[in-house]
Formats: sequence, C-alpha cells, structure tokens
Amino acid sequence: MTQLRRGMLPYCVLALLRDGERYGVEIVRSLGTVEGMVTSEGTVYPMLGRLRRQGLVETYWQESPSGPPRRYYRITADGRRAVDTFAAEWRRVAGAVEHFLSL
Repeated sequence: MTQLRRGMLPYCVLALLRDGERYGVEIVRSLGTVEGMVTSEGTVYPMLGRLRRQGLVETYWQESPSGPPRRYYRITADGRRAVDTFAAEWRRVAGAVEHFLSL
C-alpha cells in the first residue's frame, strides 16, 4: 500500500495545482485534509523538486506577509497532460479492481 500511495502522490499534487498555484506548506496542508494522503514536508519538497526537474511544475519566489519569501509551484502544460493521462488510467484500473473486489 505504501508503494501505491507513493506512486499516486505526485499526481495528486499535480491535480491540486490544476486549481491554482500553491506554496509547499499549503500543498502539505491540502493533502492532509484527505484521509490516507497525510504526508510530511520531508516527503513533499523532494517530490516537488523532481516534478520541477521533469518539467511538470514551475516555481517562482514571492514575498510573504509573515516571514521569509515563499516558493510557489504551478503546473505546466506537460504537467496537465501527465495528470490527465494518469486520471484516465486511474479510472480504468480502479474500475477493474472494483470489479474483482465486488465478486
């Protein structure tokens, strides 16, 4: 189950970013509102770095009204395509798994 969650997490982050740009802690908090997706900054920040290197997200710095500047993340066109492809495949696989679980 850990491997399954680890594989889905980047796509969940990309899906969050489809709704608008966010900074790291905001992403962690948003994931934490859904049972089973609670994760730490130590997991999310390295993943965001990988997504950036893969060209799926881009970043920029913005001054914060309370503290140091924040790095904001936004999804790229390649990131949108990746999450759309994942979503279609997820629906197909989830339907197949549901079929066998309901036997």
